[in-house]
Amino acid sequence: MTTAHPRATIIHGYRATPGDHWFGWLAERLEEHGVPTTVPALPGTDDPDPDRWTAAAGAAIGTPGARSRVVAHSLGCLTVLRHLATLPGDWRLGSLVLVSGFVDPLPAIPELDAYIAGGCDLTALPARVDRLTVLRSDADPLVPTPHTDHLATLLGTTAQVVPGAGHFLADEGITTLPAALDACRPGE
Repeated sequence: MTTAHPRATIIHGYRATPGDHWFGWLAERLEEHGVPTTVPALPGTDDPDPDRWTAAAGAAIGTPGARSRVVAHSLGCLTVLRHLATLPGDWRLGSLVLVSGFVDPLPAIPELDAYIAGGCDLTALPARVDRLTVLRSDADPLVPTPHTDHLATLLGTTAQVVPGAGHFLADEGITTLPAALDACRPGE
């Protein structure tokens, strides 16, 4: 068991920036609970390259510890999962929160098909994560409900539904996300 200090990383999705949606709100709440939090800017957000995004997310997350928390949104979820799936050695992650995550192509955003191709081997991940939470809305216009439910099933869990949250975007009124904060167990 690691004795490392708590820390959190929030990974944004396609066409987003660290200042968008609920990312800053969550980072501030975690900081208030004594959890230093970073929200890195992934390169080429309008035309994401899977290798560059995975490398950037990996640089921000590094090798997690039992007091680490990682929160990802949309395409950031697949990016984080790819990073974690390639980590060598014996590591643990305290909390992983995936918001509107998916590993299957999205009918609404076919331009991401090449990025999504091949998905990710999730077999070993659930055993390395102490608290795994998958959040989805009841009506996401970009990521179909079955896509997030499929990801949750692959990870051995069930998606938690946040009613009326759409794709968890600020222009849909989502600038806070208490369910993600709860899932991060601040104060531990």
